[in-house]
Amino acid sequence: MDPSDQELERLSALLHGLPVENMPMTLSELDGYLVGVLACPDIIPPSEWIPHVWGETGEPNFPDQKTAEATISAVMGHYNSVAEAMTRSLWLEPIYEIDPNSDEVMWEPWIDGFTRAMGLRSAAWEQLLNQADEETRTTMIFIMALQDIYTGHSKFTQEEIDEIDLEAPDLIPNCVATILYQSRPELFRSEPANHSGVPFKADLRPGRNDPCFCGSGRKYKQCCGLN
Repeated sequence: MDPSDQELERLSALLHGLPVENMPMTLSELDGYLVGVLACPDIIPPSEWIPHVWGETGEPNFPDQKTAEATISAVMGHYNSVAEAMTRSLWLEPIYEIDPNSDEVMWEPWIDGFTRAMGLRSAAWEQLLNQADEETRTTMIFIMALQDIYTGHSKFTQEEIDEIDLEAPDLIPNCVATILYQSRPELFRSEPANHSGVPFKADLRPGRNDPCFCGSGRKYKQCCGLN
């Protein structure tokens, strides 16, 4: 097993060990939440965002000091991993949950985490929405539309929701890349300048069930999409 996979499994286990009555974040929720924290135009200190990881009360109620240190260290370790990934590439691979009964990808917890992070700096995100190019505004509106689907407040038809549900896992990385280009431009100063005057739009990656672009003949999710 890859060391990073071991670290994620350990982080997931530590999160599951938190009092369930407080509704702490799952690994997928935390991943989306940390991406949202780091994608924010404003810096959000750990002292502000960490309590939300523990759940509704903001109190972790750790059973002992050893567990407290291990859990906080694991959360911060993932925060640092996401931050490092942002400095390397536009593309971030979301950690989605998988329905054990149907094997379907569950994007909803990740989006819930991301939008909860947006709620920490609503004014900053609203300012970005008002000032960003059309592509970024459309992308942000789509992210919020996904949250509405998750919470049952969507105005889309059921047929439209079913279609979005299938496409969302592949669209979300593209959405994040588009938003990051506007919200955190300092990350991409080394990127080639866009001299065309056309707003930035990240290219879509292959769908999870599409043939992998590496030419292996396997599905993307079973090949390069695993990394």
